[in-house]
Amino acid sequence: MPEEIPQTGLSDDAACGLAYLTFIPAIIFLVVPPYNQSAKVRFHSWQSIFLAAVWFAIWIVLMFVGAIPFLNLLDVILFPLLGLGFLILWLVVMVNAFNGKRINLPIIGPLAAKQAGA
Repeated sequence: MPEEIPQTGLSDDAACGLAYLTFIPAIIFLVVPPYNQSAKVRFHSWQSIFLAAVWFAIWIVLMFVGAIPFLNLLDVILFPLLGLGFLILWLVVMVNAFNGKRINLPIIGPLAAKQAGA
């Protein structure tokens, strides 16, 4: 009877969920084996990176809008609402990733799948 080799490291689902904490674990999972060999982990890592990039781009745009007189009042309303929306979206994709589910976000989901080769 062959001996079972104990699994070391994180499960794929744990790695997928942790990839959403920030873009740093996502980059690490894209570089470090055995995580970079899993299409599932690569997808969630790329989606996390793209989600962070979209949030950064929106943040930059809102910073410029906030500097424009009279439009800065719009920024006072939009910044917290978009921040709350991204927080909820981030929690939803992270919890689903921890549970082994895959949510393809519009636009960035297909990009992540293409990059992951999934």
